[in-house]
Amino acid sequence: MHTDRQPGHVLAVVIFGAKLQPDGAPGRTLWLRLAAAHAFGVAHAPVLYIPTGGPSRPSGMREGEVMATVLGAAGVPPDALLVEDTAPDTLASVIACTRLLRQRGHEGPVAVASSAYHLPRCLVLMRMMGWTVVRVPPPPVPAARRWVRRWWWRMREVVALPWDVLLLAAHLLRAGRDGD
Repeated sequence: MHTDRQPGHVLAVVIFGAKLQPDGAPGRTLWLRLAAAHAFGVAHAPVLYIPTGGPSRPSGMREGEVMATVLGAAGVPPDALLVEDTAPDTLASVIACTRLLRQRGHEGPVAVASSAYHLPRCLVLMRMMGWTVVRVPPPPVPAARRWVRRWWWRMREVVALPWDVLLLAAHLLRAGRDGD
């Protein structure tokens, strides 16, 4: 895999969240995303993991914080973690992670980790924010075990992608007009 990284530059790996269990533990989908992102990070070290996701109902725990805890338990040092724990959805995660990366002076590329059904939307939105993106291979198993659930999530993405593209385009136009 070619990432256009300069020697000594750290690759940012944005890990998109997923709903937590009622007790605040990661669900199957989140475990699979974390495992894929961690395996990628180990193979492409050094990396900066950016777990993203705000409060998850009904637990109220923050997806980004829970993911950071899991990664820490897997041996990821605290200085290799930059937690974004405010975003309630994919689009907000893209905007918030971009803000964090730019504040750190990161110039890219950015690796994107999610489930196979969700990954295309994440890649498009990160590209729209100006990043050169690297696709983290998604988990080798589907996020949902039942085919009905898998198709429901895929169809949801068919609607969500153009909607988020329109919302992000409007955000970028406002930011350009306001000089941000």
